[in-house]
Amino acid sequence: MTNPDGWTSRKVRETFLSYFEEKGHTRVASSSLVPAEDPTLLFTNAGMNQFKDCFLGREKRAYTRATTSQKCVRAGGKHNDLDNVGYTSRHHTFFEMLGNFSFGDYFKKEAIDFAWELVTSKKYYGLDAKRLWATVYTDDDEAAALWGKYLPQERIARFGEKDNFWSMGDTGPCGPCSELHYDQGPSVPGDDRPNGAGDRVMEIWNLVFMQFDRDASGKTTPLPKPSVDTGAGLERITAILEGKNNNYDTDLFAGIIEAIEEISGKRYLGGMAVEDAPFRVIADHARAATMLIADGVIPSNEGRGYVLRKIIRRAVRYGRRLGIVDPFLSRLVPGVTRSLEIFFEGKERPGATASFGLIGEEENRFAKTMSVGADRIGEAISEMRRRGEALLSGEAAFRLYDTHGVPLELIEEISSDEGVRVDRVGFEKELEAARERSKGGSKFEQEGGVPSDAQIDPAWVTEFRGYPEQDFVRLEGAKVLGLLPEKGGERIDFLRKGERGWCVLDRTVFYPEGGGQVADRGALSWAPDGAAEVMDTRRAPNGKSVLHLLRITSGSLSPAQLVSMEVPEWTRRKTQANHTGTHLLHAALRRVLGEGVRQMGSLVAPDRLRFDYAASRPTTPEEIREIERLVNEEVLRDREVGKAVMSMEDAKTKGALMFFGEKYGERVRVVDVPGFSTELCGGCHVGRTGEIGAFKVTSDKSLAAGVRRLEAVTSLNAVERLQKDEEILANMAHAANVAFDELPARFKEIQDLLRKKEKEVASLKRDLALAGAGPSESSPSKKSSSSSSDPSEIEGIEEIAGFKVLARRVPSLPTNELRNLADTFRSKLKSGVVLLGTELDGKVTLLAAVTSDLVSRVSAHELAQVMAPAVGGKGGGKPDLAQAGGKDAAQIEPALALGVAKVRERLSS
Repeated sequence: MTNPDGWTSRKVRETFLSYFEEKGHTRVASSSLVPAEDPTLLFTNAGMNQFKDCFLGREKRAYTRATTSQKCVRAGGKHNDLDNVGYTSRHHTFFEMLGNFSFGDYFKKEAIDFAWELVTSKKYYGLDAKRLWATVYTDDDEAAALWGKYLPQERIARFGEKDNFWSMGDTGPCGPCSELHYDQGPSVPGDDRPNGAGDRVMEIWNLVFMQFDRDASGKTTPLPKPSVDTGAGLERITAILEGKNNNYDTDLFAGIIEAIEEISGKRYLGGMAVEDAPFRVIADHARAATMLIADGVIPSNEGRGYVLRKIIRRAVRYGRRLGIVDPFLSRLVPGVTRSLEIFFEGKERPGATASFGLIGEEENRFAKTMSVGADRIGEAISEMRRRGEALLSGEAAFRLYDTHGVPLELIEEISSDEGVRVDRVGFEKELEAARERSKGGSKFEQEGGVPSDAQIDPAWVTEFRGYPEQDFVRLEGAKVLGLLPEKGGERIDFLRKGERGWCVLDRTVFYPEGGGQVADRGALSWAPDGAAEVMDTRRAPNGKSVLHLLRITSGSLSPAQLVSMEVPEWTRRKTQANHTGTHLLHAALRRVLGEGVRQMGSLVAPDRLRFDYAASRPTTPEEIREIERLVNEEVLRDREVGKAVMSMEDAKTKGALMFFGEKYGERVRVVDVPGFSTELCGGCHVGRTGEIGAFKVTSDKSLAAGVRRLEAVTSLNAVERLQKDEEILANMAHAANVAFDELPARFKEIQDLLRKKEKEVASLKRDLALAGAGPSESSPSKKSSSSSSDPSEIEGIEEIAGFKVLARRVPSLPTNELRNLADTFRSKLKSGVVLLGTELDGKVTLLAAVTSDLVSRVSAHELAQVMAPAVGGKGGGKPDLAQAGGKDAAQIEPALALGVAKVRERLSS
């Protein structure tokens, strides 16, 4: 297969978008991979996600036709292609979906005509019509007839609901879909018909016709304005046009695979060679990891971050198959950004730097996990063999996976090298049980308690009047549009004193939680004596209503009642100061640390602000001081803070920053501090920067690998913080009997003295333990004599099967000193077992040490596990040295006795 027309992925993408622009469609930028305001989705997985509210009628835009190239991820949740990646020619975790959309404008005829012209016309893609198939829903005669203009009946196939019917959910818009498939020819393995086995006949474009509305009973009724949602895979079309039968052989992956070849020293064969699977997995996962981090996802142990961590670690494991031992994945980021440069254009996307740093951090973290994991797996296998078993149990494998983060594949790999099989079925049962236990904690469900769209009248529209240029914090004459019970249910006619419920008003000064700013609280009042506390404020799912959670404190409230409302003035003023302060902080961070700094999350509350940002290293105290200086200079300049609503294109031209997880319409609000900060934001801000008063950083700490959290205060909170700090310093200076400026020297003097005394005490305790103070009556060891360097004369030694065993409770020692003591005794014994117990600050530590000649018969790890339950704790470690912790100091001697008994059992067998 050849590529005589010089097709590239960029040309394929641009041809699609330009074609639909010619047909009256508005080109819309890809939305973030983190779905905005849609908690039901893990990742953006289709082009229609950003238009969901348009299809549902909640949102109207300036256009009724749109076209996009949407970045998507399918690696978790309902849509998960992770396990297929690398082993087929067409599955990916990250991919681009080309699409055209009609919001009640055109329908089946135009959609099918557009698709056919773009795909077959020599002016555009020019694919051979004889290789194309169309599939339609079983009874969609209209679509079949429309395809019949272009295709013979034998290449129009009908399929059922599984393949050719689409729905947004259990209820709501749904309809038949029609797919275009391309026959790659007999050289590609697979059936010669659509939806068959193999990759020979491959789906390239899906046309969804949103024709019906499905209710809870399953009944469908025609929609008044049917719509169209289509999705075509960029990678698949590019492969066909470049003359490849494998997506991984296209220019989208070429640069990444070349980098993998250079790093590994191995050659990529191309096609679908089995040996190439690691290349394909790594290249795909490098794209997914880079793009997810660029959109604000960070590796973690839950939700989106967990999926990202899983992707990175899977790539690292496949790197091992190519002989790559050192961290390498971050070196592939430049190749990814070059091939997907369309998503890295513009000031608002410095995500490549963040991707490079975070991927490197995660690789290093996983390297430690694998190192520790190898030790833990070895210990588990040793324990298994000691019990005379030949299969590593599913419970043991899951414990390694769940507690130590060791992937099942690594467990199986190391076990295989040791000639041991892993009970994968048992592991899956344990994993499923864990999933069931955690189901209730899923983040990706609609937030409980907030009324659904079905409960809210579409006519209930709330106007927000809480900006300073409007009514600010007080408003009279607002009308109650409706009331709803707090826990959900049908609309109610009134709320009485003591009752709680949701209230929708025609206008409000209460800001609903969003964009990092917390929800407003305050009060409502109405004639003659009605009053209510506003406990929470949320935006309704439809985006048009503001919900106020009320507790009625006096009187009774009903729909149509006119009310007055108030947010406490200084609550709002401090919130505004913190919100504008957050914008100034972000700008200052970028100036001091570089353009690669990117917001990963924020909190704006009346008492403080919090800002999470991507950073490859800790911020220095000098940099924090410079950030504070820059922000406070802007405060003192008392610049007017501009707030203007404009088109998204105008906002981009103005250089406004926009962030992951936020949903932006065609008209956006821009908050501007001239010459310093310009961001899209719907929150509450000061009129002039001088109203912030002062800005003070209170902490800067690591939140996760490559992510830091900075907290600060402004306005009266900054004054209160300075007063509190001054009070603390005054008390310390008084106690130390020195002046403020002498405190550091005095503190160091006291600290040095304390360390010296601690060392003296530890040394005395160790000498006391070595001196062999007489064992207690309950000591499990029986023989004793005076202290001596001769091991036979060390106090508390017992001989078991010819080997020396020392079990002793010693004076309070820190763990490091206890280990030193154990090493000393072990070296004196030369051949034997040492068991020590101590209590310090209410915590019990037990230590087991075994000389090297005995570890094959007695495991320190096992001894720690045997002793630990007696003191109410857990234990473990290596075969020659292990420790346990607990809280019950009264059980130290019985715990040591259990250890001696286990030694006797092992040495006597």
